[in-house]
Amino acid sequence: MGHIQGNPIYFQNLTEKNMSFDHVFERIVSFIKKEPNGKYRLIVGTDSQVHTRHTVFITAIIIQRQGKGAWMCVHKDVVPRRMVHLHERISRETSLTEQLASLLTEDHKNILIDLILPHIYKGASFTFEGHIDIGSGSRNKTREYVNEMVARVEALGLEAVIKPDSYGASSVANKYTKKRNVLNPQKKLG
Repeated sequence: MGHIQGNPIYFQNLTEKNMSFDHVFERIVSFIKKEPNGKYRLIVGTDSQVHTRHTVFITAIIIQRQGKGAWMCVHKDVVPRRMVHLHERISRETSLTEQLASLLTEDHKNILIDLILPHIYKGASFTFEGHIDIGSGSRNKTREYVNEMVARVEALGLEAVIKPDSYGASSVANKYTKKRNVLNPQKKLG
């Protein structure tokens, strides 16, 4: 089971609730086993939304078979205050992405690579990406944090992806930050 700072963490999606990280990893493995010669992207990304009395962070874990579907789940973290400073919020989003991505140990990664490796000659591929909800465009308020957050994600060995391509954070996780009473908080991270 995945733990962060001693606390067990749980994930859910539209069909399953209270999934441990071990369960999530089993789902990822079974998804890849269905078609091991696919082009896979394992994506972890976080987005946040400031509400009246709290700030909601949603981290999505997505295994995508490019052009042929995906499986995903999310973890919800609630901070009981309004986090109005952009750098603090972006930094926490990146920290949550780092923490959940770090649950995938070298052993986990080797299991996934071993599933794909025999099929490389058939076009199979595998990337592990950290999606960050920031952009470098001149109109993007987060542009001054791009280098810092990208360096943090890359330090974990993930491919850092920013807007407009960071849909794991800016679309998938974002969708769940705005919903009320959906995905009730489980254990909070740190």
